[in-house]
Amino acid sequence: MTDILQSFELNPGQWFWVILCALFVGMAKTGVAGVGMLVVPILATIFGGKASTGILLPMLSMADLFAVYYYHRHAEWKYVLKLLPATVAGVLLGLWVGEIIDDQQFKMIMAVIILAGLAIMVWREQKNIAKAIPHNWYFSSFAGLLAGFSTMIGNAAGPVTSIYLLSMMLPKNSFIGTGAWFFLIINLFKIPFHITVWETIDFHTFALDVAMFPAIMIGALLGVRVVKIIPEKPYRIFIILSTAIAAIKLFY
Repeated sequence: MTDILQSFELNPGQWFWVILCALFVGMAKTGVAGVGMLVVPILATIFGGKASTGILLPMLSMADLFAVYYYHRHAEWKYVLKLLPATVAGVLLGLWVGEIIDDQQFKMIMAVIILAGLAIMVWREQKNIAKAIPHNWYFSSFAGLLAGFSTMIGNAAGPVTSIYLLSMMLPKNSFIGTGAWFFLIINLFKIPFHITVWETIDFHTFALDVAMFPAIMIGALLGVRVVKIIPEKPYRIFIILSTAIAAIKLFY
């Protein structure tokens, strides 16, 4: 295992950021909203655009299992099933786009998706979601397509999916449980494409993910506590600004 990890040739500073990202992944799944957005540009800076998606995906899947374990009884399956067809189409579209562009273009698309996600987060906080969002089939289809494309290119479908589920006026536990099952299904669906088409997941990258498992679990446990003690507004501003800066760096 040590030899495999050394093959990535990361310096101590880069290892610090990778471990911190694993903590953030766990925290994001237990209520520390927004922190997961920061992970995507950090890992893309370290590993490259497309390669970073293959490293991050198993981490997200591990955290999804944790979230599903705690909230599986609260899932509203009719909303999961309503989103899935268009989301699958979006994943396949993202798969195709990722095959025809180079890594710099990949990172630029990731940056655009992340910045758009941040804009959605800010807009969501300023609006009454239930009244601002139409409840019809074409909105569900559009949300699913956009979520699928965003999750395949940048593992960044959280803001779009949150907007959709919030517009359904789900109770807190149902919101978390429905989102947990939705992301677990979609993330597991993406893994074979990363292995066979993009070739961004292999034995070496999976070994790195397994090594990060303790950090993911610690992050999940920390998230339960941290969300209760940190001031909401300063935290949100910090996450939005930090993520925006990290995303903008992907353009260069």
